Amino acid sequence: MSAGTYTPRPGAAPLPRMIAAQTALETRMLLRNGEQLLLTVIIPTLLLVLFSAVDIVDTGAGESVDFLAPGILALAVMSTAFTGQAIATGFERRYGVLKRLGASPLPRWALMTAKTLSVLVTEVLQIVLLTTIAFALGWSPEGNPLSVLLLLVLGTAAFSGLGLLMAGTLKAEATLAAANLVFLLLLVGGGVIVPLDKFPDAVQSVLGLLPVSALSEGLRDVLQHGASMPWAQAGILAVWAVLGLGAAAKFFRWE
Repeated sequence: MSAGTYTPRPGAAPLPRMIAAQTALETRMLLRNGEQLLLTVIIPTLLLVLFSAVDIVDTGAGESVDFLAPGILALAVMSTAFTGQAIATGFERRYGVLKRLGASPLPRWALMTAKTLSVLVTEVLQIVLLTTIAFALGWSPEGNPLSVLLLLVLGTAAFSGLGLLMAGTLKAEATLAAANLVFLLLLVGGGVIVPLDKFPDAVQSVLGLLPVSALSEGLRDVLQHGASMPWAQAGILAVWAVLGLGAAAKFFRWE
């Protein structure tokens, strides 16, 4: 045994290891939260099963699940990247968790990276679950998987930016109320379950610019209609992503 075998080696762990550890922690916290599970898993699953099995909304020609599955995938992304992240981050900010983490060896940008990776991990679990259920209900998707992946990534970036902006500028209670209200409003008017063509023409043009509408319609164009890449919807999501992430980086308050 050489001298110094048990000598402490103070210092921070390598940055990739810190990010991985924080990502795992963020994911566990998210999956253990009952309200988060309600938003991210239970509500999308129930909506997919209910509206596919019962003819409540006219979804046009073809099987209802072919229309609903892409919209529910968009809803799942919004529930995790926007609603869930906004609420969790807002209360972490209120209780001083972000302030303490910001003073740790983990850089603030790395903390946000870990939160984003946690969102992506959760979304993968959601997508696996929802697509499995959709297949069991008779879903027959078409299109290019790479186009679907790009749309999901753009949608995640857009909703993450908006969620962090809300969490970093509003009080926690206001964030909780606003995030849930936005979730409900976009569920009804974002083309998730009710087709946009059911709304008046003047309203359709406005609703089509919303990120959840762009993601729903983009995924539907690919998975239901076999489009190669819906560039208009991808462009809308890219604009929301740039604006949301840019505003969050500028206005986010850690205390």
